[in-house]
Amino acid sequence: MPVDLPSILLFLGRLLLGGAFVFAGLRNILNAAFLTGLMAARGMPQARLALWAGIVLQIIAGVLVMAGLWTALAGAVLVLFLIVATPMFHNFWDHQGPDRAARINGFVGNVALGGGFLTLIAQSL
Repeated sequence: MPVDLPSILLFLGRLLLGGAFVFAGLRNILNAAFLTGLMAARGMPQARLALWAGIVLQIIAGVLVMAGLWTALAGAVLVLFLIVATPMFHNFWDHQGPDRAARINGFVGNVALGGGFLTLIAQSL
């Protein structure tokens, strides 16, 4: 691996972006019962299956991004994941007060992650 600054920054960026999804996927395993109920309440068919599919996607695609393997594909998968998950879990329009503010922050954070993945995809093409 070259030791120039752009390569180091790209490596660190991949670690941070991919690592965030690996961490989230592992954390979601611990919260699977709660998240399944939340997804079912929001109208997700086969909520348990959808949750586990999402967890597997988060972890595998996150590891691929971290490793720099199939980066464009893994980034695209995570962008699609964000498109589905963000309105489901960060539905700020249904909340008021501090809960609304927290959900807006989560929504904006996920939009920023999507931007980071689009940048990574563009770099890897």
